Amino acid sequence: MTDLRLVVFDVDGTLVDSQGDILAAMTQAFHGIGETAPSREDILGIVGLSLDVAMPRLAPDLVREQHFALVDGYKQAYFDLREAAGTSNSSPLYPGARDVLDTLAVQDDVLLGVATGKSRRGLDKLLEGHGLQKTFVTEQVADFHPSKPHPSMLQAALADTGLEPSQAVMVGDTSFDMEMARAAGMKAIGVSWGYHPVDALHLADVVIDSFHQLPSAIERIWGMDT
Repeated sequence: MTDLRLVVFDVDGTLVDSQGDILAAMTQAFHGIGETAPSREDILGIVGLSLDVAMPRLAPDLVREQHFALVDGYKQAYFDLREAAGTSNSSPLYPGARDVLDTLAVQDDVLLGVATGKSRRGLDKLLEGHGLQKTFVTEQVADFHPSKPHPSMLQAALADTGLEPSQAVMVGDTSFDMEMARAAGMKAIGVSWGYHPVDALHLADVVIDSFHQLPSAIERIWGMDT
């Protein structure tokens, strides 16, 4: 078995803090169809799900056509907000994220990946805005997979890299990330700074409170010396 290891990151709430645009775009989408927007807690609670799954969960009393309209309205509002503010302002990296990504990226035995509920277009814009286009060797997006917590994204990441679940770890801020990792047979690291409360991350093997704790957490999970 190769010594390579794979670290797969969620994006919103893990690498970047995009909640301002998420909340604003969702509010605009609901107002656009004449409905009252859900609460902040409810909106952040569905972050990580694909939009076609998130909207019925947020608005179970609406009909299918309204859910489609919400998806379209959200995408357009989010695009407009990002274009107006710029990626680095609308979705800033969390403190320490850049340093840790750069540190991990130069390690010969570590590969980095992404598994996100974002679209391909959305992820491309984000990576371009932060200069991260060459950081990740596998990038899994909502366009081509069932929504989290289905393990499809992580299974594809493993297939891309030729690694086994025991050689990989998922890093995320939501229960969906933890459930997805479990379903894929992978270890999981929860982050406390994201959009789900820490007690929702009970399936995580470890929960960290800052990005600078991540390298040692990865070492512990893989049985390395810290």
